[in-house]
Amino acid sequence: MLDIETISQAKKEVQGDMSYAIVRNEKLTRAEVNGKGTHNDRKTKNHTNKDIDTTKTHLNYYIKKNELTYTKEFDKYLKENNVQGHLRSNSIIMCQMIFTSDQVFFDKIGEKETKRYFDECYKFICGYKNLGERNIISAVVHLDEGVPHMHLMFVPVVHTKDKDGNDIDKICARDFWKGRDSYRKLQDAYFNHVKSKGFDLERGMFVEDTYRKHYTVEEYKKIKNYENTKKVLKEIKLEIPEVPDINEISKFSIKRDEKILKEIIKPKDDLIKELYKNNLSMHKELSKQSKVVDEAVKYQKEREKLLADNEELHNTVKNLEHKYKIKSNNLDFDFNNRKKELEEEFEKKSYNLEYEYKGKYRKLEKENNHLHKVLDKFYFAIDKFIEWICQKFSLGDSKELVNNFEKDTDISLDPELQIKKEEIKKEEIEKEWNLEL
Repeated sequence: MLDIETISQAKKEVQGDMSYAIVRNEKLTRAEVNGKGTHNDRKTKNHTNKDIDTTKTHLNYYIKKNELTYTKEFDKYLKENNVQGHLRSNSIIMCQMIFTSDQVFFDKIGEKETKRYFDECYKFICGYKNLGERNIISAVVHLDEGVPHMHLMFVPVVHTKDKDGNDIDKICARDFWKGRDSYRKLQDAYFNHVKSKGFDLERGMFVEDTYRKHYTVEEYKKIKNYENTKKVLKEIKLEIPEVPDINEISKFSIKRDEKILKEIIKPKDDLIKELYKNNLSMHKELSKQSKVVDEAVKYQKEREKLLADNEELHNTVKNLEHKYKIKSNNLDFDFNNRKKELEEEFEKKSYNLEYEYKGKYRKLEKENNHLHKVLDKFYFAIDKFIEWICQKFSLGDSKELVNNFEKDTDISLDPELQIKKEEIKKEEIEKEWNLEL
């Protein structure tokens, strides 16, 4: 897109009037800034803008270069600077200013002065509303895209006070551009600055006087063609040439041959009259063409109004789609966060239960090993005790003594066998009880 302030300015440009100091501002949300970065930093080879001459891209240069993407630079900026402001997903986090003029101006001042011009534009923004250089994210000059221009990205920071009266820096585009005449003040300050630095420019025309609009290259060419046609028509002056009167010539002729008058002078006179007649006819035709041009201009204005209305509707739909997308993304974000929280909670509880279970298992295993050792010692002690009894009281073989004990008492010295006997008895009692029922 070629930025044209107004049709009026296009007319003046055609007519060779002075060049204008042009500055334009655009407010950007987080979702919009990276798209600007792709264009400004020339991160793609497939440019949709056909005005970009890739053979000249190496001529572009930075006054302040961003090392990361605009969003990452902004996140880095928040970490490194103590700034306040409640930022939502649709909040304005950056502004882009475009500084330029027309090709005639840059051709006139040359390469060195062009560089100084953009340096002064950069200094102007650093000082505007006491913004400061630290709040500028990037500033790049494009020399490969038609008319030279600079893209400057900055964070709209206002220096204010909190409720306790302390000095703070706050990100707030609404306060930075506070007031209906904020852009008028910007234009005034910018013009006064570049004028004071020796650049021969005129101030950009007021919005209310120009009905400012951004025209495509094709539209701008049409405007220039209309104006050129009308300019040519205005410059055509049809006058009847001063034709010598034959009678007057005769007075000064001394016995001039009548044949000369009839064969030379009169034919010339007739030819001049015929040429005038033809010129008159041509002028009438050109006047008709001029009316066609006027009708075309009228149509162009009507078309522009329709396009503006259509753009407004398109922006409304786009805003609604954007709001829907934000809400949808927020729901997805909340769902994913909740899912993640539940998964983390489950994993934590699972880990704790597993840890607790393993602890109890190890404790039981330790107790079981201890009980086995106790039982082994007990069995050993019982065997030795029985052998000692048999020897002490001459009771014969210890095994026979044990067998007699188990037979008479129905008690086994082996705990496992004793438990098994009791389980069998219990099962038999339950069977008898079930049969009775």
